[in-house]
Amino acid sequence: MSLNKKSVDDFNAKGRRVLVRCDFNVPLKDGVITDETRINAALPTINKLIADGAKVILCSHLGKVKEGPNEKESLAPVAKRLSEKLGKEVVFVADYNVTGEAATAAVAAMNEGDVVLLQNTRFRGKEETKPQEAGEKFAEELAALADDYVCDAFGSAHRAHASVAVVTKYISAKGGVNAVGYLMQKEIDFLGNAVENPVRPFVAILGGAKVADKLNVINNLLEKCDTLIIGGGMAFTFLKAQGNEIGKSLVDDEKLDYCKEMIAKAESLGKKLLLPVDTTIAASFPDPIDGPIEVSVVDANAIPADMEGLDIGPKTAELYADAVKNAKTVVWNGPMGVFENPTLAKGTIAVAKALAETDATTIIGGGDSAAAVNQLGFADKMSHISTGGGASLEFLEGKELPGVYAADDK
Repeated sequence: MSLNKKSVDDFNAKGRRVLVRCDFNVPLKDGVITDETRINAALPTINKLIADGAKVILCSHLGKVKEGPNEKESLAPVAKRLSEKLGKEVVFVADYNVTGEAATAAVAAMNEGDVVLLQNTRFRGKEETKPQEAGEKFAEELAALADDYVCDAFGSAHRAHASVAVVTKYISAKGGVNAVGYLMQKEIDFLGNAVENPVRPFVAILGGAKVADKLNVINNLLEKCDTLIIGGGMAFTFLKAQGNEIGKSLVDDEKLDYCKEMIAKAESLGKKLLLPVDTTIAASFPDPIDGPIEVSVVDANAIPADMEGLDIGPKTAELYADAVKNAKTVVWNGPMGVFENPTLAKGTIAVAKALAETDATTIIGGGDSAAAVNQLGFADKMSHISTGGGASLEFLEGKELPGVYAADDK
């Protein structure tokens, strides 16, 4: 699947005010950034625009901002770190209004190659563009600061928010260009090719807690892949659908029929659907999540009534690793168990290790899988780690992402 959207390479940004929607939604602890992956991912696009002589205006959200604008969710720490990484001052507009007089003045004072970072876009209230929200007006004000727009926030590309998609309408109205950045291009090239044009055998691995979160992904991937591997909490709904006892394990009883349908669909399409053959069980979920826990391993069809499955077992880990060995394309979204706990991370580690050792193109679909791969030290062995959990899932579902769709065609 070729992107066929204008990218930062397709227009001359010299002297132009270019608004770039980044994904600076980084984890903070006491005002310190604990993982800089998303900042690093934005640098190639920002550096390209600086080199071209653009006036670069950056915007992003950070956190959920449930309690209104607050200093804990300010982008000030990002501005500081960006200045260090770019080797030049990034002017930070601290105004909670985001696009007010302070922003207008900062942009007016810019020279070619300068960089300004606006305050957290969510400080303006909800970015959704329902009539009762401020989204439409906010999008118009953002566009008023710029001549052109670049979306490089894949992690937000599945949301039709003011700063992601709606702003493009106002940029177009003034004759400006709407393009995607290098990060967006890379995401769509990797995920798009994996789903639409994979080198086979194509193995998809889905984990995580709930079947409900991945209904359409399972359905879509069964049609595209050769082997679908199911792990994590969602596996127990599939096991119960097969008539197995699953004890106190996580289950979505409303999705049992759906799981039966998917098992039948895999069979009718001649696809392999792999489910756990053994599972690591405990009396209850670990509390704290990373605390010590007593576990044992049983066959997946023999979980005692008073126990719950919290990770795949060693035989399953071997089965899944074998399936990956001969693959040419692997997409993985969702851990195999409670990977935050060292005792219950073995299944996730085994899968990550299998991916690290294969020659296949390996694509990690953001969210918990990306966190697991980074945490376990396998990140540099993967072909591509997506920066967007929700966005990569919707992409794997075959949905059109508003942030991609809104960019100009080439």
